[in-house]
Amino acid sequence: MESFSTSMDLVQFIGKLGDLKDEHYHLILVQSALIELLIAKGLFSRQELEHQIAELDRLMTGSPYPMA
Repeated sequence: MESFSTSMDLVQFIGKLGDLKDEHYHLILVQSALIELLIAKGLFSRQELEHQIAELDRLMTGSPYPMA
C-alpha cells in the first residue's frame, strides 16, 4: 500500500511539473509579445532593452558583497 502512495505522489509531482512548464511557456509568450509591441510602438529600442538586460544580469551575477 505504501508503494502505491509513493507512486501516486510521483505521478502528482510529474503532473504539477508539466503544469508549471505550460504556465512558464505562456508567461514567456506574453512577455515576448509585450516586448515586441513596446518596441514597435517606439517606447524603447531593442538595443536599449539589451543594454538593460545586460546591466541587470551584471548586477544579479556579481558578488553580493562590495569589494573595498
